[in-house]
Amino acid sequence: MKTKTVFFVWLSFLFLGLSPLTAQTDAEGCKDHPLFSRMPNFYLDDCEVNDFDSYEFYLDEEKTVSVEGAKTYLSYSIKEGAPIPSELQILRNYIAAAQKIGGQLLYKDGYNAYLKIARGNSEFWVHVKACDGGDCIPLTIIEKKAMVQEITANEILDSLNSKGFIALDIHFETSQATILPESKSIVDQIAAALQDNPALKVSVEGHTDNTGTPQGNKTLSLKRAEAVVAALVQAGIASGRLTAAGWGQEKPVADNRSEEGRAKNRRVEVVKK
Repeated sequence: MKTKTVFFVWLSFLFLGLSPLTAQTDAEGCKDHPLFSRMPNFYLDDCEVNDFDSYEFYLDEEKTVSVEGAKTYLSYSIKEGAPIPSELQILRNYIAAAQKIGGQLLYKDGYNAYLKIARGNSEFWVHVKACDGGDCIPLTIIEKKAMVQEITANEILDSLNSKGFIALDIHFETSQATILPESKSIVDQIAAALQDNPALKVSVEGHTDNTGTPQGNKTLSLKRAEAVVAALVQAGIASGRLTAAGWGQEKPVADNRSEEGRAKNRRVEVVKK
C-alpha cells in the first residue's frame, strides 16, 4: 500500500493565474479549468465539457439544489510512485483557494466539498471530491447560466403545421408568472409567426413539473400562459386569436424523478387551433 504523506495547506498552486504542473500523460484535449490549476503530481485522465447541463449540489446533509449552465468535468489521477495527499488536504486546499478569490464553502463532508465562487458577472458552482485514498480528484464546475433557446418564426410555424403544437422553454421568475428578459426573443418569434399568418389562431398552454401542490401548479401554469398571451397582445397580436390554458403537472412529457425530466416538464406549448 502506498504511504500517504501529510502536506501543509498549500494555497498558491490553485490560485487563478499561476502555472499548473503540466503532465505529459494528460488525456487528449483535456486542460485545467481557468479557476483552478492542479495539485502537484496529478494528471488529467479524463474530461468532459458541455455548453449546457445541470448538476446537483449539496447545501447540507439532505438539501440539494440543481444548478444549470456550462459544465466542466475534470478527473485527476496521481502519478505512479508520487506521494499521495490525504483527503482532508485535498479538500482544504480547494476550499482555501476558492475563499482566497472570494468563494464560499456551501457544504463539506469527509470526501466532498461544495463551493460557490463569484467572478465578475459570472457565478461558478464547484464540487470537488477526494477519492478514498487521495489518489484521484473528480472536479465538477458549473458556470451558472440560463439556456438560450434559439428558434425562429419559421420553425415555430413549421412545427404548428406539422405537429399541431410546439413546446418552448420560456423562463419565468421562480414561482412567479413574470417572463424573464432572456426569453423575450422567444415571445418575439411567436409574435412574428402570428403576424406573418393572420388567419392563425393558437392556444398558449402552461405546464409544470410535480414540485409543489397540484392545484398550485395548475394556477401557476395558467398565470404563466396568460403572461405570454399578454406579451403577444402587447406585440400587436389581436386577443381574439389567442387563448390561455394551464395544465399544471397533469401532462408530463418526461420523468419527474430526475432534474432533467422536471426541466422538460416545465414548458409552454403553443397549440394550433
